[in-house]
Amino acid sequence: MSKETGKPLVPSNIETLKPYVAGKTIAEVAELYKPKKIAKLASNENRLGCSPNVKHAIDQAFKQIQDYPDPIARKLRAAIAERNNVKPENVLLASGSESIISILCKTFFLNKENAITADATFVGFFVQIGVRGIHMKNIPVTPDYKFDVKAIANAIDENTKMVYIANPNNPTGTYLTKDEFSWFMEKVPEDVLVVMDEAYFEYAKDIEDYPHALEYDYDNIIVLRTFSKAYGLAGFRVGYAIADEQLIKNMMKTKLTFEPTTLGQAAALAAYNDEDFLAKSVKVVEESKERLYDFFNENNVDYVKSISNSVMMILPSEDEAIDFTQKMLEKGVILRRINAFGLPNCIRITVGLPEEMDHFEQSFLEVVNKQ
Repeated sequence: MSKETGKPLVPSNIETLKPYVAGKTIAEVAELYKPKKIAKLASNENRLGCSPNVKHAIDQAFKQIQDYPDPIARKLRAAIAERNNVKPENVLLASGSESIISILCKTFFLNKENAITADATFVGFFVQIGVRGIHMKNIPVTPDYKFDVKAIANAIDENTKMVYIANPNNPTGTYLTKDEFSWFMEKVPEDVLVVMDEAYFEYAKDIEDYPHALEYDYDNIIVLRTFSKAYGLAGFRVGYAIADEQLIKNMMKTKLTFEPTTLGQAAALAAYNDEDFLAKSVKVVEESKERLYDFFNENNVDYVKSISNSVMMILPSEDEAIDFTQKMLEKGVILRRINAFGLPNCIRITVGLPEEMDHFEQSFLEVVNKQ
């Protein structure tokens, strides 16, 4: 408290804010439990790594490391614009999708305006909304763990500024179909922004009834994508938004000037241009995902089919989810219990490489006393 005014030094929205808690690192698990091997299947990273072309790009970019980064990432921006059939002015680059969500919150909200999303979706959105003290309407997901677009549409009022939809959703792996999305956009007023977070777009884009939000002619749609997932560059923190030119122009005003970094821009451009590696990454995920489905079916495990690079398993209770996650961790299998996402009895499993899935299956059988 301030001695003179009695006012708190920290605003109440920050004091009560629940921070984003990331999954455990390999180093943490190695130090705590010293398992013989570790499979990090908690954070939806690309377990294949990144394009081999990235290293050369980084080596070249390092020669300019004493200089500030290009503030609008011209080369990367142009490549993204060309591939998506938009103008560079429709593209904004920043340090990952979470940074862009922060920019959205700083740019568009006035006092008393609210945002709407599902109660079980990307925690980073809740954090950034909370930082700004914005009122949030959390709409329960449907019984099959999807965004309830009818309920969300009904929740829109005169103070609603933004609707956030992760498609595919994180952590459930479920998605809105073309018909569902089309119906929803017809119901949304033109002055409400619809943020379509397509972080897992590369895994989902070939699904027949998956809507590519950029193909819809609405000026109030903002599409988010990232290089942290299929491109394997989570450590570089590069994401982008594509939207109406006026929206991007104003977002540029609130973006931190020199993000992403020089090395991040170079790495992302090299990865973006290696379509063969991207195809290989997607194939590895699809093959391992089918293997995981088969394993779960054989062992009578409840789960939700996914079009992202993770699968959500459902346990009977929160206590069982806690116990299972801890025992797997002690065997070196890092999983993500998703209580922070509003699903306390569920666990998200990143789809890994064959050897990581071997480790998962063997550890699973040991934990449940089947072997």
